Amino acid sequence: MVWTDGQGTAAACCGAASRGGEVAVARDDRRAVGNVSEPTRPSLLALPGGVFTMGSTERRYRDDGEDPPRTVRVEAFRIAAHAVSNDDFAAFVAATGYLTTAEREGWSFVFGGLLPASFPPTRAVAAAPWWRQVLGATWYRPEGGVSDLDGRGDHPVVHVSWLDARAYCRWAGGRLPDEAEWEYAARGGLEGARYPWGDELTPGGEHRMNAFQGRFPEHDTGEDGFIGTAPVTAFAPNAHGLHNATGNVWEWCADRFGPSRPGQRNMRGGSYLCHESYCWRYRCAARSANTPDSSAGNIGFRLAAQVVATTG
Repeated sequence: MVWTDGQGTAAACCGAASRGGEVAVARDDRRAVGNVSEPTRPSLLALPGGVFTMGSTERRYRDDGEDPPRTVRVEAFRIAAHAVSNDDFAAFVAATGYLTTAEREGWSFVFGGLLPASFPPTRAVAAAPWWRQVLGATWYRPEGGVSDLDGRGDHPVVHVSWLDARAYCRWAGGRLPDEAEWEYAARGGLEGARYPWGDELTPGGEHRMNAFQGRFPEHDTGEDGFIGTAPVTAFAPNAHGLHNATGNVWEWCADRFGPSRPGQRNMRGGSYLCHESYCWRYRCAARSANTPDSSAGNIGFRLAAQVVATTG
């Protein structure tokens, strides 16, 4: 996906990318939001590490590099049970005064289906016109304008770039997971399964993640209970204790995607916009990437950390 103005900036599937030198919009309404009376950080689960099969034989998106499956060893590490929430991120902002990339640049990408019909025309991504450039869209104004986080404190923070995610993790005493750690944790010990719970998308007719139902991008029926983001613990965790490892929001990882997309950082897990007809990436092995300064309304992150050393 690229801008119509010929900037040549690439975009990840279901997530628009890069800024192309836009003029920042002055912000005079920034304020701390959410529950910031006490600094909050997601709790971290201790995973022992081990050997697992990373990747899959799915070849619908050959450039994504899911295949071939390969044996990977992961050392013991810690990872959050859920994505960083708006309340979590508000505590970070209140403590540090941090300004996100979207705030400094004055805009971010918003899925058009979440904007009111009366929303004024804005630029759209050429190959994915459902992505709209919205002035004033930030982590605390997810749809720009007069939108806010009322009732969404426990939803994942969005409109955060890889740079923003890294800054939060450093403040929280952790880091972003690398791609192998993320997939190992997301699989929950199920070797080769498509999803964190197995191979069937909706076992017994039960939705187990927040994705797009209906006709993409025109109409999300919300059969899974949500249109847009869902709370970070909305669905049952996998066997490792992770909520929403697939669906809801893409999650930044620490490492680079690879030589086919130089300079871009890995994203895993898919989002509430993933639909089998267009972006069948709400799977454990699915990969995507974006530039470190990109932000959108379906990109968040999860905190990880090293194992705490103990002394005898």
